[in-house]
Amino acid sequence: MTIKIPAVVATYLSADNAQDVEKICQCFTKDALVHEAGQQYRGRDAIRSWKQQTTAKYKYSVEPLETAVTERNIQLHARLTGNFPGSPAALHYTFVLANGQIQSLAID
Repeated sequence: MTIKIPAVVATYLSADNAQDVEKICQCFTKDALVHEAGQQYRGRDAIRSWKQQTTAKYKYSVEPLETAVTERNIQLHARLTGNFPGSPAALHYTFVLANGQIQSLAID
């Protein structure tokens, strides 16, 4: 099955699977907000720190399963597999885009 997603989301997922923190950060607006595991990270520096900590602790891959795409919002259901307790895990990503970049991301 082919899943169609905006280029910036595809770039984010590819960079996340490669654990390329700098490329991940480039996907976000300067004042972007990420909400994950009960924590919030605002701005590229905070997002960089979050991803650096995550990639230092875990090796994982994200497999998109299905999406719902509107002009600015992308709902993505994915499987996260790696060396963490509870792997594999089903996650739901909500991306909000602005000017071709990710303005906010919620991961549940």
